[in-house]
Amino acid sequence: MKVNEKIEKKFGNYPERILQFGEGNFLRAFADWMIDGANERGDYEGSIVLCQPIGNFPQMSDMINAQDGIYTLAMRGIENGEAVEKIKVITSVSRCINAYRDFDALMEIARSADLEVVVSNTTEAGISYKEGDQLTDTPASSFPAKVTQFLYERYKAFNGDMSKGLLFLPVELIDYNGTELKRIVLQYANEWNLEKEFINWIEEANKFTNTLVDRIVTGYPRDQIEYFEEKNGYSDDIIVTSEVFNLWVIEGKKEWADILPIHKGEANVLWTEDVKPYKMRKVRILNGGHTSTVLAAYLAGHNIVLDFMKDEIFGSYLERLLYNEVIPTLELPKDELEEFAKAVSDRFANPYIKHNLLDISLNSCAKFNARCLPSLLGYVDKFGEVPKLLTFSLAAFIKFYQIKNVDGNYMGKRADGTEYQVKDDAEVLEFFEKLWANNSSAEIAKAVLSNTEFWSGKDLTEVAGLETAVATYLEEMNSKEMKEIVASL
Repeated sequence: MKVNEKIEKKFGNYPERILQFGEGNFLRAFADWMIDGANERGDYEGSIVLCQPIGNFPQMSDMINAQDGIYTLAMRGIENGEAVEKIKVITSVSRCINAYRDFDALMEIARSADLEVVVSNTTEAGISYKEGDQLTDTPASSFPAKVTQFLYERYKAFNGDMSKGLLFLPVELIDYNGTELKRIVLQYANEWNLEKEFINWIEEANKFTNTLVDRIVTGYPRDQIEYFEEKNGYSDDIIVTSEVFNLWVIEGKKEWADILPIHKGEANVLWTEDVKPYKMRKVRILNGGHTSTVLAAYLAGHNIVLDFMKDEIFGSYLERLLYNEVIPTLELPKDELEEFAKAVSDRFANPYIKHNLLDISLNSCAKFNARCLPSLLGYVDKFGEVPKLLTFSLAAFIKFYQIKNVDGNYMGKRADGTEYQVKDDAEVLEFFEKLWANNSSAEIAKAVLSNTEFWSGKDLTEVAGLETAVATYLEEMNSKEMKEIVASL
């Protein structure tokens, strides 16, 4: 039995008030779950029409329509120290169209008086300009060009009615995603020599928000399909799994929240005038917590995040690093930051997610610079001394990059003899291979810290005490086990 044969479509027959560019796992496990909750509570009465924004393969649109837009979300994680699994059937999707197979259907939605909101997730590369896109394409290739086509059709259909503008909620993982989308849309409108009244309508009638999203979506549970079919009593070809945690920070006018009232229920939706502090919180605590822990944890013998979270030594290290060295450098209220850090620890300890440390280690040089170094330098500025744990994590990063070129792959070796491949930019890998070939710990520390190309133009040897501390940790790593050093911190 299919999910749509067992489950009633409760909300998918509401007016199509939301157009969603992107039919993939993330939005279906994130935004669509939130909208479904608003429908279920009675805060909203609107369905979502999905648009597959890429070409004919894969035909996700066919799979969605075959199930009448109904699908299952399984949310799994840690709550109050206990593992939980929450199953929710989403019935707020009306249908899914493919812009390449049925461009007219997309234009028909543009002319709909019911439409109010556009949500998008077209990957980080989606919000970008592509030379050569034309108004007459069916459709244009870039996402912003499609939006320009869509808005022009809407503008003409309603004769420039200022009340028919749309609320844009892009979730692509770039800074200022809404601002950038609007900028490129206006670029196309000008390039295509569209009337000034339309350009003014884009500016004045439409609401472009900048957003930050946070939820780990693990996608289709290929290895657990039999478990879910037995548990649910039906089959579902587009079931999606995620963690329990969710966060959607939206930068825009507070009254815009009433257009899509998803903030009134269990979804963690925050409207704000400035998304930057929340982005910094995520980068420094969540991403920084990863980067400042996983390299040492891998060298100590752990392979996945869950492994080191079960290790009291590394669990304590992460907690002290976040609470004592990272949080004091951030500007949001302390209780908010500590609540977020607690959620991060629960997410890292999620028994349903097997997150490989080597996957997280990709491009660690740039990651340390973006995620961890600002906390380290912020701590120095605030307290006048180098932070012990963040400084150790910098040394662990350098140690992890003790590599040799083996048939074009840059390989390291941990104490148990396991070889691992380090993946980063070619110039970074070449630098570390040469550096580790024949230098002392002090020389290595000096060379890495003084390499201004790594650190956005900064010479870290100018930070009092940092070079000596890093060299000392590197020297310890030559004679002691990594876990022993972490335990002594």
